[in-house]
Amino acid sequence: MASTRQSFQQQLDLLEEELQNHGRLVLRALDRSVQALMAGDEQLADMVIAADDENDASYMRIEEDVERMLALQTPVATDLRLILSVLHVNLHLERMGDQCVNIAKLTKLTLGLVIASELLESFRKMGDQAEAMTTEAMAAFAERNVERAERLVIMDSVINAENRELSRRIMALGGDERMREAGLRAILISRCMERIGDNAVDIGERVAYLASGEFREFTDASHPGE
Repeated sequence: MASTRQSFQQQLDLLEEELQNHGRLVLRALDRSVQALMAGDEQLADMVIAADDENDASYMRIEEDVERMLALQTPVATDLRLILSVLHVNLHLERMGDQCVNIAKLTKLTLGLVIASELLESFRKMGDQAEAMTTEAMAAFAERNVERAERLVIMDSVINAENRELSRRIMALGGDERMREAGLRAILISRCMERIGDNAVDIGERVAYLASGEFREFTDASHPGE
């Protein structure tokens, strides 16, 4: 019985390790997508798009491992909470990776368009904050640290505020057709970054569930339409 329990614990440890690896893949995609956006680097944007296959493969491996463990181990109590939390966090990471791909694709569409320097600065701030939130969310999960998880709400407010300010600036760009097109692309990019922040907050909520066994939303700030 003890050896069986030890084997199961090893499987749980490997599952968490794979989840953290998935988080690192998303962080790499996010960093590259923001760099590509800031530099107008089409080649780097293409790298982000191509690397999404790796993110998807990681997502599928974790999902398959979870399904197998649920079928063969019939976990209960804290073990079940952990496996269910991994399943949810894995989904949020996959969505964050998709948003990075969207940023890369939108970057390719903005090549040749003039994006005002103040908008690029907003993207830089939002990108830096999104990376910090993703790092914090995955660390909070690894440590089962609810305090760090709740801190994500405050961090997310920075992205939300920057998104609102960016929209205001875009509205003031004027009526030139090419400026309007650039503004539209900018709004879509900003929305992608905002969604990455939202997903990081959702991961934080899973940390609280893992620690307490009760799911609760931190605030409505983690949802669109705030």
